[in-house]
Amino acid sequence: MSAQPDLLYSEEEEALRAAVRDLLADHCDAPGVIARTESDTPHDAAAWKALTEGMGLAGLLVPEKLGGQGASHREVAVVLEELGRAVAPVPYLTSAVVATEALLACGDEELLGKLASGRTVGALAVGLHVAPEAAFAAVRVEDGRLYGELTGIADAAAADVLLVPGDDGGLYAVEAGAVSVTPQVSFDLTRPLATVTLDGAAARRVGDAEPAVRRALRAGAGLLASEQFGVAEWALTETVRYLKERKQFNRPVGGFQAIKHRLAQLWLEVVNLRAAARGAADALASGEDADVLVAVAQAYAAPVAVRAAEEALQLHAGIGMTWEHPIHLYLKRAKADSIAFGTAGAHREALGALVDLRTP
Repeated sequence: MSAQPDLLYSEEEEALRAAVRDLLADHCDAPGVIARTESDTPHDAAAWKALTEGMGLAGLLVPEKLGGQGASHREVAVVLEELGRAVAPVPYLTSAVVATEALLACGDEELLGKLASGRTVGALAVGLHVAPEAAFAAVRVEDGRLYGELTGIADAAAADVLLVPGDDGGLYAVEAGAVSVTPQVSFDLTRPLATVTLDGAAARRVGDAEPAVRRALRAGAGLLASEQFGVAEWALTETVRYLKERKQFNRPVGGFQAIKHRLAQLWLEVVNLRAAARGAADALASGEDADVLVAVAQAYAAPVAVRAAEEALQLHAGIGMTWEHPIHLYLKRAKADSIAFGTAGAHREALGALVDLRTP
């Protein structure tokens, strides 16, 4: 019988949270993030450098002998909670989690060391919408060169190296300069998508695509729940703070019973989301029941994060509808995350198959 997941935060994890939160307060304030979404450079290079070269966070999942921190998915989850709270426009999930997990499956030590340093950004060239168990697109391999087009690739514009599945079953490392990256219209401007076109791109085979992509997408889905928790927690916390200050009929709006009931229900859902996200992170770290707990987390996370952001928008009233207020960043991130690595419905179906229960 598998052990119960440990949902509590250790002292080290709480210290890590405090350090990351302080760093993001300096680098990713709301006006700065909004301004960046309006520019041609949505990624925050200074914040990325501080997180990676300054704190070594890009290498949390990479063994120490390869230049990483040798930590676990639990620490990565804490980082992603804080990145979610700040809707930080950095390629952490795509490079330090998804691309890194793919390379760990392949055992490519050279590239792992580069990604661990943060000086090289990696991206797995699989559409952000693809669920862990779903089919994924591959490009044509001919005489060691790659030909084809892949769409919906998250953070491709920030990547230095792309990990591309080939139709021969291989996973290939391709330098960003060898491909054409065309921005797509993205709902979430803090995590831009792009189309990657390969026309005879030189490539180096790093391993087998199937196991690497499956491992990467599972970790991405499981740890995305921590980012979604960060988004939801920010929405709840900021809404409670605002409703304590805003007055109507000379009373704080938060004191009205109908508002209290809405906030209480939202708090309950956010607390449950934290438990689901922590369960997935702990399972990925231990390797026990990971498929089940990742599916549970993703089946639950998306609706809660979206509802928290929608409630924040409504309960902030007129100010919440303005471009200057950051709520729209959180709503867009929550909505985009709700289809990243598969929808909640896809994960419910996967969970039903895993535990041998028919889903409605």
